Amino acid sequence: MNWDIIQGKWKQLKGATKVKWGELTDDELDQIDGNKDKLAGKLQEKYGWTKDEADKQIDEYYRDK
Repeated sequence: MNWDIIQGKWKQLKGATKVKWGELTDDELDQIDGNKDKLAGKLQEKYGWTKDEADKQIDEYYRDK
């Protein structure tokens, strides 16, 4: 999915994102605000992933959203 669309739908996608990656707090999701780079950075921080792994996980999850 196009990240411009995700940013526009962030309020709807935020809940599903929190279910998928439960380590993320509501405040962090508000700060991310649909920004892929910010989301990747938080996932790296919370889960210890590399940037490539975070990007892969994000792309797989949002592919069909």
